[in-house]
Amino acid sequence: MEVDRETTRGLRRGQKTAFIAAGVTFLLAVAKGAIGHLFGSQILIADAFHSGADILAIFASGFGLWLASKKKSARFPYGLFKAETLVTLIVGIVILWAGWEILKGGYEKLFFLKEVQEFPFAPVSASLASIMAAFFIARKEQEIGEAIGSQSLLANAQESFLDIFTSVVVLIGILLAFFRIPYVEGIIIILISFLVVKLGVKNAWTALLALMDANLDPELQYEIEEKINELYGVKGKSEVKIRQSGPFKMVECKIQTSPTLALYRAHELAHKTENFIIKNYKNVESVFMHVEPSRKQVVSAIIPVKDMNGLGSKVHGHFGRAPYYIILKLTDGTPEIEDFYYNEFLHETKHIGIKVIKAVIKYKLDVLFTSRIGEISFYMLKENFVDIYRAEENSIVSDVIDKYLSKQIEKITAPTHPLEKSQSADG
Repeated sequence: MEVDRETTRGLRRGQKTAFIAAGVTFLLAVAKGAIGHLFGSQILIADAFHSGADILAIFASGFGLWLASKKKSARFPYGLFKAETLVTLIVGIVILWAGWEILKGGYEKLFFLKEVQEFPFAPVSASLASIMAAFFIARKEQEIGEAIGSQSLLANAQESFLDIFTSVVVLIGILLAFFRIPYVEGIIIILISFLVVKLGVKNAWTALLALMDANLDPELQYEIEEKINELYGVKGKSEVKIRQSGPFKMVECKIQTSPTLALYRAHELAHKTENFIIKNYKNVESVFMHVEPSRKQVVSAIIPVKDMNGLGSKVHGHFGRAPYYIILKLTDGTPEIEDFYYNEFLHETKHIGIKVIKAVIKYKLDVLFTSRIGEISFYMLKENFVDIYRAEENSIVSDVIDKYLSKQIEKITAPTHPLEKSQSADG
């Protein structure tokens, strides 16, 4: 699936938000650094370094979204999405270095108490401005991140909300330092350094896992597997692998279906599964499908019958007009009755077969044995990947099963009577 026009607009909206946020954060970092230097506030200088680390993370997000909006090429057929991950790894390493430098400065200040003569109006004002800016940046990043499904923007929003707390701590530290409270300046600088190091580790580690194609979202993997297994036509347990590529996810999916299914029908099932994943899950850039014949030895079958006499029941001559239906499980060739279904639609005059199919479709049928079937019911069952075999009227269910297992039964490849004769019973 190529990145479509709407997705591209969303990516550009996200990169614009990221670059604006980076610009505002840069101005705040410069202001805090300058004011901290002029007024001798090491806490504010440390906070400026923290904002500088945020700038790198936000810029990496914007840069990745910018690359993601670019078209694929012959040289880069899978797109440039991983460039964001590579940049994030480099940024994480730089942030770690900055955190280490701040930590050393905090330790040096831990036992140093500086004389403050005047109330630090400028540092306090810078901290208040930083709190307000962090709040608005966080709200905007969260809003746009949720709108376009950008995990990097949502992660930056969380960091911006954390910046509010950091700026409040910085403000308190500046005020306590003014009142000559021992150790406070060094402790707060060390606290800020830990936050910076945490941000660096998070960026670097997540990027490293993504570059190594680690499964970063096992819950999503299990959810997609469960949902795919519920799709009609999918037999056996599906296998899903997910790898992160920049802001997008690449999904590899292996499904099993009936061994007798025609190639074009298997392709339809793969296309149906692919569309289901893309439609229901955000940030999926592409789905790689692999279809293989089911290895399971369990087949679910349905047979219209005249009476309820177990495997000795007699086959009815019409699919839609049968009074009863036997639901069977063939496990390693051994038949087992799973359920009996009473035809509650016999009193009706039209489309009885369709209504029966809708009622029994929950059994995820593989095979139907019937004497005759109408056009609408035939194609409805084929659409749901059900194979249809001919069973002679009044034949015994156990004999029909024996013929099927010994491959001596005829397959019905077309409706047994035309539409105008089948509309009343569809059988």
